[in-house]
Amino acid sequence: MSIGLRRTLYMMWGELIGVGLVAVAAVLGVSAIMLNYPNAFSVFKWLGGAYLMFVGGQMWLSKGKFSLNLDSRQQESASNLALVTQGFVTAVANPKGWAFMMSLLPPFINSEQALAPQLTSLIIVILAMEFTCMMLYASGGRALKHLLASSGNVKIVNRVAGTLMLAVGVWLIVG
Repeated sequence: MSIGLRRTLYMMWGELIGVGLVAVAAVLGVSAIMLNYPNAFSVFKWLGGAYLMFVGGQMWLSKGKFSLNLDSRQQESASNLALVTQGFVTAVANPKGWAFMMSLLPPFINSEQALAPQLTSLIIVILAMEFTCMMLYASGGRALKHLLASSGNVKIVNRVAGTLMLAVGVWLIVG
């Protein structure tokens, strides 16, 4: 929101590479558990669903505060490589991203079919959605900055996102 669309593209590339790596690692790790320990996988799925429900609940209970650094001088002076690195590190070092991928992706893996085509399809869909969301966020940043300055608007966004997280958590546990 603070460095412009063109500069944000570098950060997006790093983020996409990181998210793809996290998704691959999550699927491969969970697939190994799923194949070798089916009961452990069920427990893992329930824990993942419970975690997503917890995150959704936390979003619902949030106060509606939005943190935005309006002083963009530091980021404007960052090199393109630094922006790519920042995006990558943000994705790879985010424990919620790991937990989300490990919770969400396993139900889409069929252990009786080849893993590579399934993983490729999942990664393509995930990265396409991630890129689309980041482009909307980056291109709408100026308008969103003013819209999200109101804590009431942030609270609404958090409640919608929290409801979706709760629904996915319930789906994982029940499904």
